[in-house]
Amino acid sequence: MIERKSGIYQGRNKSSAYKDLVWTVATASDTSVGIEQQTALTLETIQRNLLELDSDKSRIVSAQVYIANMADKPVMDSVWQQWLGDNPQDWPQRACLGVQLEGDALIEVTVTAVRSC
Repeated sequence: MIERKSGIYQGRNKSSAYKDLVWTVATASDTSVGIEQQTALTLETIQRNLLELDSDKSRIVSAQVYIANMADKPVMDSVWQQWLGDNPQDWPQRACLGVQLEGDALIEVTVTAVRSC
C-alpha cells in the first residue's frame, strides 16, 4: 500500500512511501533569505519528511537539486556537504540543475530514500 503525507499545497503531497522506498520534496520555509539559508532550511525539511516515513538523510539513494542560479552552486554544495557529513557511505547519487523557480525560491530538493523498517 502507498503511504502519503500531505503538505500545504493542493494536488500534491510532500512525501510518499511504497514498501521500502520514500520520496520527498522540499523548498525553503523562508524565501526572504539567501541561498545558504534557503539550502539549510530546505535540507532540514527533507530530513523531517524522511523521519516521518521511517527514513533519514543517511538513507538517501538519489537526490535532485534544482537551483535558480547555477552561480550559487558552490554555496549550496558547501551546505549540502556539511549537512550530509564526512562518511562517503551516507552520500547519495545527486544531480544539480539550474531552473526557474516560483517566486523568491532559490532551491528545491527532491530525494528518494530507503526506509529503516
